[in-house]
Amino acid sequence: MIAVIATITLREHSRDAFLQRMKQLVPLVLEEEGCIEYGPYIDIDAPAGKFDQDANSVIMIERWESEAHLQAHSVAAHMQAYRQDVACWVVSVSLRVLEQA
Repeated sequence: MIAVIATITLREHSRDAFLQRMKQLVPLVLEEEGCIEYGPYIDIDAPAGKFDQDANSVIMIERWESEAHLQAHSVAAHMQAYRQDVACWVVSVSLRVLEQA
C-alpha cells in the first residue's frame, strides 16, 4: 500500500473556492481502481498556539493499493482538468509518497 500526503498552499482567501472544486473531484477519484482513501483535510478550529494552523492550506490524504495505481491516478483526465481549474488558487504543492514501515 502507498500513502500520499500532499500539502497544498493556497492564495489568501481562496480555500473555500478550492474546496468547492475538490468536492467535485473526490467522488471521481474514489471510483478509480486501487483508490483506498482520498480526501481533503483542514486545520481544526483550536485556540491560537495549541496546534500549528494555516488558513491557506489544505492537506490531502490518500491511500492507494500500489504505486502503479497512484501513477495512473496522476494522469487521469479528471486530474488534468482539476489541476487546470485550481491553478489560479495554488501557490505550491509539497508531496510525500510513503510506504508502510
